[in-house]
Amino acid sequence: MSKSHALRELQQRLAQRMQAAREQQTQVANWLAVECAGYGLLLSLKEAAEIFTPVAIKPVPYSQPWLLGVANLRGGLFTVIDLAVFLGLRDSSARVDAGQARLVSLNPELNINCALWVDRLVGLRADEQLQIEALPPEALLPGARPRFAGPRMRDSEGRSWQQLHLDALSKHEQFLQVVV
Repeated sequence: MSKSHALRELQQRLAQRMQAAREQQTQVANWLAVECAGYGLLLSLKEAAEIFTPVAIKPVPYSQPWLLGVANLRGGLFTVIDLAVFLGLRDSSARVDAGQARLVSLNPELNINCALWVDRLVGLRADEQLQIEALPPEALLPGARPRFAGPRMRDSEGRSWQQLHLDALSKHEQFLQVVV
């Protein structure tokens, strides 16, 4: 095979790949889908950092029931919040299976060493896979609608998800008051 023929074939293959890439719609994940007490939540990938399997958590005396304690995650000391208990989705006395549970740390740019205990990771979601649901405000989360609750979304499989803005959550007055 001559060099010019091989070069022409390479150019044709590259052109075909580039055309296929342009035609293929790529979906970029924007959200981490998690479950807390069976409730679907979406956490922004820009505001979440790492995902950890549960580690030893040291309890903190005189703290809120939703504060599980502190944990060493990659050499850093993080407060661990049971997200389901904080949101009022589960009572703090309820026993939780740690088998599928994960800790989702907040992005260091939020300036708070905190990890959220979630019951289960569901996967990643792209904006293109989600549509805003039109629901009455009281149906979004139990109690009054907090500032950190974004819109309610429905995915292509028909499942409902509640967006949580971790930046607003990390600045929420109740979230910051960990002592009883």
